[in-house]
Amino acid sequence: MHPSVVVCSGCCCGRVDRGHPEVPIDALNQAWEKYQLAEKVDFTISGCLGPCSMHNVSKLITKNEEIWIGELNRQEHYDAIVSWAIEISQSGSDVKIPETLKSKIFTPDSKYLA
Repeated sequence: MHPSVVVCSGCCCGRVDRGHPEVPIDALNQAWEKYQLAEKVDFTISGCLGPCSMHNVSKLITKNEEIWIGELNRQEHYDAIVSWAIEISQSGSDVKIPETLKSKIFTPDSKYLA
Protein backbone atom coordinates (compact mmCIF):
# COMPACT_ATOMS: atom_id res chain seq x y z
CA MET A 1 0.00 0.00 0.00
CA HIS A 2 1.31 3.40 -1.00
CA PRO A 3 1.19 6.32 1.40
CA SER A 4 -1.68 8.56 0.49
CA VAL A 5 -3.06 12.05 0.85
CA VAL A 6 -6.82 12.54 0.82
CA VAL A 7 -8.06 16.13 0.53
CA CYS A 8 -11.70 16.92 1.20
CA SER A 9 -13.51 19.08 -1.30
CA GLY A 10 -17.01 18.15 -0.21
CA CYS A 11 -20.00 20.01 1.13
CA CYS A 12 -18.06 22.52 3.28
CA CYS A 13 -14.34 22.25 2.59
CA GLY A 14 -13.07 24.91 0.24
CA ARG A 15 -16.46 26.60 0.02
CA VAL A 16 -15.59 30.29 -0.03
CA ASP A 17 -19.32 31.07 -0.24
CA ARG A 18 -19.58 29.59 3.28
CA GLY A 19 -16.62 31.56 4.60
CA HIS A 20 -14.03 28.80 4.28
CA PRO A 21 -10.70 29.27 2.52
CA GLU A 22 -10.36 27.74 -0.92
CA VAL A 23 -8.75 24.30 -1.18
CA PRO A 24 -5.94 24.73 -3.76
CA ILE A 25 -6.80 21.65 -5.80
CA ASP A 26 -5.07 22.81 -8.99
CA ALA A 27 -1.87 23.70 -7.11
CA LEU A 28 -1.85 20.32 -5.36
CA ASN A 29 -2.36 18.47 -8.65
CA GLN A 30 0.45 20.51 -10.20
CA ALA A 31 2.76 19.70 -7.27
CA TRP A 32 2.05 15.97 -7.63
CA GLU A 33 2.98 16.24 -11.29
CA LYS A 34 6.00 18.55 -10.80
CA TYR A 35 7.56 16.31 -8.14
CA GLN A 36 6.44 13.07 -9.82
CA LEU A 37 4.74 11.88 -6.65
CA ALA A 38 1.93 9.81 -8.17
CA GLU A 39 3.94 6.58 -8.37
CA LYS A 40 4.82 6.63 -4.68
CA VAL A 41 2.14 8.70 -2.92
CA ASP A 42 -1.51 8.40 -3.88
CA PHE A 43 -3.45 11.66 -4.07
CA THR A 44 -7.23 11.82 -3.90
CA ILE A 45 -9.64 14.74 -3.98
CA SER A 46 -12.53 13.40 -1.94
CA GLY A 47 -16.13 14.22 -1.34
CA CYS A 48 -17.13 14.98 2.24
CA LEU A 49 -14.94 13.22 4.81
CA GLY A 50 -17.35 13.97 7.64
CA PRO A 51 -15.86 16.27 10.30
CA CYS A 52 -17.41 19.38 8.73
CA SER A 53 -16.85 21.63 11.75
CA MET A 54 -13.10 21.27 11.12
CA HIS A 55 -13.47 22.59 7.53
CA ASN A 56 -10.72 22.04 4.98
CA VAL A 57 -9.89 18.55 6.20
CA SER A 58 -7.24 16.19 4.84
CA LYS A 59 -5.85 12.79 5.80
CA LEU A 60 -2.26 11.62 5.57
CA ILE A 61 -2.22 7.83 5.42
CA THR A 62 0.72 5.46 5.76
CA LYS A 63 0.86 1.73 6.38
CA ASN A 64 1.15 2.47 10.11
CA GLU A 65 -1.18 5.39 10.73
CA GLU A 66 -3.89 7.72 9.52
CA ILE A 67 -3.43 11.37 10.50
CA TRP A 68 -6.42 13.70 10.27
CA ILE A 69 -5.68 17.39 9.86
CA GLY A 70 -8.24 20.16 9.72
CA GLU A 71 -8.77 23.90 9.65
CA LEU A 72 -6.24 24.18 6.84
CA ASN A 73 -6.61 27.86 6.09
CA ARG A 74 -3.25 28.97 4.68
CA GLN A 75 -1.21 28.01 1.65
CA GLU A 76 1.64 27.00 3.95
CA HIS A 77 -0.54 24.17 5.29
CA TYR A 78 -0.93 22.72 1.80
CA ASP A 79 2.76 23.34 1.04
CA ALA A 80 3.55 21.28 4.15
CA ILE A 81 1.37 18.44 2.85
CA VAL A 82 3.36 18.49 -0.39
CA SER A 83 6.63 18.54 1.57
CA TRP A 84 5.46 15.52 3.59
CA ALA A 85 4.60 13.68 0.37
CA ILE A 86 7.98 14.49 -1.17
CA GLU A 87 9.82 13.31 1.93
CA ILE A 88 7.89 10.07 2.26
CA SER A 89 8.27 9.38 -1.48
CA GLN A 90 12.04 9.68 -1.11
CA SER A 91 12.45 7.81 2.17
CA GLY A 92 9.99 5.04 1.44
CA SER A 93 8.93 4.92 5.07
CA ASP A 94 6.99 6.88 7.62
CA VAL A 95 8.13 10.43 8.20
CA LYS A 96 7.16 12.92 10.85
CA ILE A 97 4.39 15.33 10.12
CA PRO A 98 5.68 18.84 9.36
CA GLU A 99 5.72 21.22 12.32
CA THR A 100 3.29 23.55 10.51
CA LEU A 101 0.62 20.83 10.60
CA LYS A 102 1.06 19.50 14.14
CA SER A 103 -1.43 21.96 15.63
CA LYS A 104 -3.95 20.92 12.95
CA ILE A 105 -4.08 17.24 13.95
CA PHE A 106 -7.37 15.99 15.37
CA THR A 107 -9.13 12.73 16.10
CA PRO A 108 -12.49 12.54 14.34
CA ASP A 109 -15.24 11.72 16.77
CA SER A 110 -18.78 12.86 17.42
CA LYS A 111 -17.76 16.37 18.51
CA TYR A 112 -16.54 17.10 14.97
CA LEU A 113 -19.56 15.85 13.10
CA ALA A 114 -21.77 18.49 11.52
